[in-house]
Amino acid sequence: MRRLFNLITTIALLCLFAITQPAIAAEPTSESPLKETYDRIATLRDQAFGATNQGRFGEAEVFWTELIELLPDNPALISNRGNSRVSQGKLASAIEDFNQAIVLSPESSDPYLNRGAAYEGLEKFEEAIADYNHVIELDPNDAAAYNNRGNARGGLRRWNEALTDFKKAALLAPDFAIARANGALALYQLGNIDEAIREMRNIIRKYPRFADMRAAYTGALWVSGARDEAESNWVSVLDLDARYKNIEWVKTVRRWPKDITIALEKFLTLS
Repeated sequence: MRRLFNLITTIALLCLFAITQPAIAAEPTSESPLKETYDRIATLRDQAFGATNQGRFGEAEVFWTELIELLPDNPALISNRGNSRVSQGKLASAIEDFNQAIVLSPESSDPYLNRGAAYEGLEKFEEAIADYNHVIELDPNDAAAYNNRGNARGGLRRWNEALTDFKKAALLAPDFAIARANGALALYQLGNIDEAIREMRNIIRKYPRFADMRAAYTGALWVSGARDEAESNWVSVLDLDARYKNIEWVKTVRRWPKDITIALEKFLTLS
C-alpha cells in the first residue's frame, strides 16, 4: 500500500481517550457476570495494545473489534481499530471508524488527525488538509497536525507551505525528529541544497541511528561530489534499515520528494 511509512510514522497510533468500564452500583464479586466482563475487557485491552506494539495489526484489529462489541459507544476503541486498519492499508474502512469516533466525540482531535492520515493514503490531500486544519483549530500546539499537513501539502507539491508546517512542528516539539527530517527534504526539493545538507548533518549528529536521514544524506552527498563520504555513510544505512536499497519503496511508501529521491537513485545505480 502506498505511503504507509509516512502514515505510520506520523499518525497517532493509539488515541488518548480513556477506555471506560461499564457503570456498576457496587464492586463486582468474583462470581458475578460483571466481574467476568471487567476481566474480559482488561484482557482484550492488553492483547490489543500488545499486538499493536509488536506490529501485528491484523490481530490488533480483531481485539479492538471484540472490545467494541462490549463497549459499542467508546470512541477510543473505534478510533484505535481505525488505526490498526490504516496500518494494514485498509484505508476506506479505517475512515469509517474515524467518522464514527468523530460522531461520538466531536471535540476530540485524534480521530480527525488519524482520518487525515488515511485520506493522505488515498491521495485525497485536500480532505486531509481540512482535517489537519480542524485539529489545529482545536489545538494550535499540535505538532503532529502541522507535520501531517506539511506531508499533505507536499503531496500537492506546495513545498514552501510544507516547509513552513515542518518548521512549525519542529518548533513546537524540538525532539520531533521526523518533522525536522521532512523539513530537510523540503529544503532540498526547493533547491536550498547547502542548507538542506547542513540540516541533515545536524539531525544525524543528534540522532545517529536515524536511517531515513542517513539515506537522504547519502544521496545528497553523492550528487554533490562527496562520493567517499556518501559510501561511508551508506554502510550505516544498511545496518539500520535495508529498505532504502529499494528505490520504489522510497518513492511510493516513504514518499520522499522528487529531487532527493533522484539523488539516492543515482547513488544506488552509481551514476
